[in-house]
Amino acid sequence: MGSDSDAGSNAGSETGEEYVVEKILEKRIVSGGKTEYLLKWKGYGDEDNTWEPEENLGCPDLIAEFERQWEEKEKKKRAEREAKKTAGTKRPAPASVAAAAAAEDYNERKENKFSAANSAKKAKTTKEPSRGSLASAEVTGFDRGLMPEKIIGATDSSGELMFLMKWKDTDEADLVPARQANVKCPQVVISFYEERLTWHTNSANDDE
Repeated sequence: MGSDSDAGSNAGSETGEEYVVEKILEKRIVSGGKTEYLLKWKGYGDEDNTWEPEENLGCPDLIAEFERQWEEKEKKKRAEREAKKTAGTKRPAPASVAAAAAAEDYNERKENKFSAANSAKKAKTTKEPSRGSLASAEVTGFDRGLMPEKIIGATDSSGELMFLMKWKDTDEADLVPARQANVKCPQVVISFYEERLTWHTNSANDDE
């Protein structure tokens, strides 16, 4: 058995017939770690395809070409699996990350300053989520069903004006869109702006 034009199995040689390998279709590893190939024989139909051990074949060129294509298919399959894993990984929205970070920072400073008072309130408040679960909570802002107490600060780093809202009966806070706060708690918004107004009196009135 030599090239693909005259390669065949030992069984074929014993019967005096010469089988020519047309194409290698598949491979498998059998007991003992030996490799067998599924062969398509020239001049025969697919129903005559047979598995033959590697040592019985004399078509190194066909085997080398098959192994090259096999490796390319395996690489493609691995790349597709990695792409699916990457596509399945969900990243939190930037606004959610900003809200969690701002609330975490505020809560940490609040706890350091009023640790004793916070511990007592947390023991009495059953609806209050823990600090550690805030970053992973899916429900934030007004969706939590809490009553707004006051606005602590504001930011537009996400491209939209956001208020850092302090809620009643809890020491935690969330970033909420200003447009929601204007509708749901306009008086709290007005109070926030009033606290930051600077009143300028007429200098003439001051002289009088």
